[in-house]
Amino acid sequence: MNVGSETLNTHFGQPRWLGLVRSGCVGKRSEWRRPMGPWYSSVRRGVTVGKLDGKVAIVTGATSGMGWGIAELFAKEGAAIVAGGRNAERGRTLKDEIAAEGGRIEFVSADVATLEGNQALVRAAVERFGGIDTLVMSAGELGLGSVTDVALETWHSTIGANLHSVFYLCRLAIPKMKKRGGGTIVVNGSIAAYKGFPNHAAYCASKGALVPLVKQIARDYGPSIRINLMCPGPVDTPLIWDSAKAFPDPAKAVQAAADGTVQKRLGLPRDVANLALFLATDDSSWMTGAAINIDGGALC
Repeated sequence: MNVGSETLNTHFGQPRWLGLVRSGCVGKRSEWRRPMGPWYSSVRRGVTVGKLDGKVAIVTGATSGMGWGIAELFAKEGAAIVAGGRNAERGRTLKDEIAAEGGRIEFVSADVATLEGNQALVRAAVERFGGIDTLVMSAGELGLGSVTDVALETWHSTIGANLHSVFYLCRLAIPKMKKRGGGTIVVNGSIAAYKGFPNHAAYCASKGALVPLVKQIARDYGPSIRINLMCPGPVDTPLIWDSAKAFPDPAKAVQAAADGTVQKRLGLPRDVANLALFLATDDSSWMTGAAINIDGGALC
């Protein structure tokens, strides 16, 4: 089963995972939203300099799971964050938590499947923080259904959220990044780019298309712009539980996904956030156009 980037679907309202984490009732699932700790104050005191100090990063899909974890880590490392998402309530919570620790963040309620939503993100970054250095595109939509069963609206919505969103934001942001001498782009894809899953036609198609798109952007805009694709396997976020609904027994399907990895566990948002940080910094300065599996060995 597939667990790529963060879902834009908000049909579940107050997500089950958020309530469980707040109540402390879930073991590892509490990693979805770990307390951020005192690291911002260390940056303020000059004790440490973050790997993204002075940078401006747009992070989409920031109101849930992997996107939330990436926004937190990038803020910890000194970046000013423009966080995008469709759930305004969770966006305000993220903004309050990061700002309370001294981080710089602007939340934009935006549908990244639309040109207008991406224009709002770019405008906020330029007007509030002066430009753009890094993009992390972690927004996405699941879109369950086989080719003969999936609703046409669902098909187009999923392609829009997972593929058109990357095109739109790169198209708008790359000229701004070049004005600052270049930058880095990290796209959150999925192992669904390489492997089919039952009733995931739109999702797999949209994630598969990101592989050549990333390579093309790398070729067209390097060396000043670097872009790489993360391909997560089963990560313990709300999306995996939505994905499991395509199976007769969702709980067993999630457990099977964990057992099917070499590491015998689900990934955590921090696992993916650490890779995103590596790809966004000079630590990966000789990498571009790559698609990196981060799946606990699920495809081995």
